[in-house]
Amino acid sequence: MEQLISYFETIPAVHRSLILVGGITFFWILEGIVPLFNGSYNKWKHSLPNFFFTLTTIVVNFPLAFLLLKTSDWAVANDFGIINWLPDMPLWAYVFFGVALLDLIGAYTAHLVEHRVKPLWMVHLVHHTDHNVDTTTANRHHPLESLIRYMFTLIGVFIVGAPIGIIMLYQSLSVVLSQFNHANIKLPKGVDKAISWVLISPDMHKVHHHYVLPYTDSNYGNIFSWWDRLFGTYMHLDREKIIYGVDTFPDEVANGEISSLLKYPFVGYRKPTTNGSSLEEIANEQPLIK
Repeated sequence: MEQLISYFETIPAVHRSLILVGGITFFWILEGIVPLFNGSYNKWKHSLPNFFFTLTTIVVNFPLAFLLLKTSDWAVANDFGIINWLPDMPLWAYVFFGVALLDLIGAYTAHLVEHRVKPLWMVHLVHHTDHNVDTTTANRHHPLESLIRYMFTLIGVFIVGAPIGIIMLYQSLSVVLSQFNHANIKLPKGVDKAISWVLISPDMHKVHHHYVLPYTDSNYGNIFSWWDRLFGTYMHLDREKIIYGVDTFPDEVANGEISSLLKYPFVGYRKPTTNGSSLEEIANEQPLIK
């Protein structure tokens, strides 16, 4: 464990890039072997806006990374933060609590707030308007959302008092687990269910991408699944019944255009439906963004 934390304390930027690219490549290949949905969409064309938003996320986070380091250094130097106030424990337990609490604040809470606060939902909407969810969808976030998520992570680092090694480990796990639970892969239902008792499994997260409430407002976790179970936001839906997208923004063409997606935070809020109307019915009722 000491060697692991030591590695992440000084992890080279190229290694972090390899984790990102390697994860996408691995799950991309796996999607071709055991796909959940055999869609007829052009996978490369579909991935272009997702890759674009992956790059914007990197651009947003890179210059701000020093704030995470400074906050972490201050917390450690001043013995501040939850894990620094806990009684003495083995290193593995210290690391576990650090990663788990960062996941709670930086991922689960951030995600929950984005769904509950309307202006933030309009930013997060970009992530949900993917009609063919796969591993590239994991990084489909508007630049404003990248900034919002960063701020929650920064707050998490301050509250938790995490050293930089735990922060880098958390972020690496967050990237890979997000790629995993968004991946268009079909695990045996028993295996997926078993995973979902600890980690966010593909089937569990796909429920969150169902196009209508109440399923959209459920299963907010990114790494650990127990936050949803603990706070009552867990829901189940058979994967065969899942339809991707958002009921109020059903235009699949616009939802695949970077120019349209960049505008979504600035258009008017649309009240979601819960009546199970088909996407075609809603499309006829809702004005489409251009």
